[in-house]
Amino acid sequence: MMKDAAGNVPKELTTFEKKWRDSVQSGAAKDKMQELQVLQSLPLDQKIELTIAKIKCWYESFNGQVAVSFSGGKDSSVLLWLVRRIYPEVPAVFCNTGLEYPELVRHVKAMPNVIIMRPKIPFNIVLLKHGYPLASKKVARGISILRHPTENNQNVYRLYDQGINRFGEQVNGFRIADRWRFLVDAPFECSDKCCSIMKKEPMARYQREHGRRQYVGTMAADSKARQKAYLQHGCNGYDMKDPKSMPMGFWTEQDVFRAIVKYQIKIPSVYGQVRSKSDGTMYCTGVKRTGCVFCMFAIHMEPSPNRFQRLYHSHPKLYRYCMDNLGLGDVMAYVRNNCPDKAVAHKFSGQMTLF
Repeated sequence: MMKDAAGNVPKELTTFEKKWRDSVQSGAAKDKMQELQVLQSLPLDQKIELTIAKIKCWYESFNGQVAVSFSGGKDSSVLLWLVRRIYPEVPAVFCNTGLEYPELVRHVKAMPNVIIMRPKIPFNIVLLKHGYPLASKKVARGISILRHPTENNQNVYRLYDQGINRFGEQVNGFRIADRWRFLVDAPFECSDKCCSIMKKEPMARYQREHGRRQYVGTMAADSKARQKAYLQHGCNGYDMKDPKSMPMGFWTEQDVFRAIVKYQIKIPSVYGQVRSKSDGTMYCTGVKRTGCVFCMFAIHMEPSPNRFQRLYHSHPKLYRYCMDNLGLGDVMAYVRNNCPDKAVAHKFSGQMTLF
């Protein structure tokens, strides 16, 4: 049998890897993708009916021992509204990382029956111990691996370095692009661990302590990873290692906007107002996302002004804290000065006059 980069016989595919391979080879994955596209094209009222059916199935499967994973953002606000239309007693669980917009925290605290969890480690310590969240989770993880090769990580090193998996097969989407390779020699670490430490661990701790299976507001349209998870497990992931329900899995962001406007669902004021373009596309006049204020993931994909340029004007104290106290200013300056892709480098700008 072929040996891996470390000279060992590679481990067999995991159960989920086998299921996904079989699904792709049989054409089932393609069929599920077509089904998803049909569901995504349905009108809002039909989507709400289907979503409520998924919510009921999950609730009944666990005898009401469920909770809503509540970030306070627009997607989870719509999810909480949907769940509490049927089950008003279901608790919402919010992880207060200390990295949220103050408007979002006020929105969460104004909601009834919200349990607030907190991470065990503050963000500044996470940055010092593990590194900065840069580019994307995949890139940050890959850079960390490339910076720290060991005898035990040769397979994953080759995956991020050459795009070759442990079976010697070329795979797409893993090799770290040349434009990010300069980060291997950066005077700071990069890491994707902040989300796991700051958000996932507190939510997992809540589930261990209370045994409630969670609804989450993620959608297949959010990312390729979430689309794959939806195609593998559907809305209600009973077969997942950590079972969870994403009853809005076949929604799109436009559906979320339509629901907010039609049913007057409250969202944090930091989003601004929901408006429509001439082609009917809906958008927010304020921030586009309300994740961690200091996160640099995907900043290179944002139109100008980016999240930090907006933060400079809307929340100057927060801006100064993340740039000066947390060191994001130095990190962004390093990217601007060293990234070989000048179009990307230009995106890592902080201060800017908006008007």
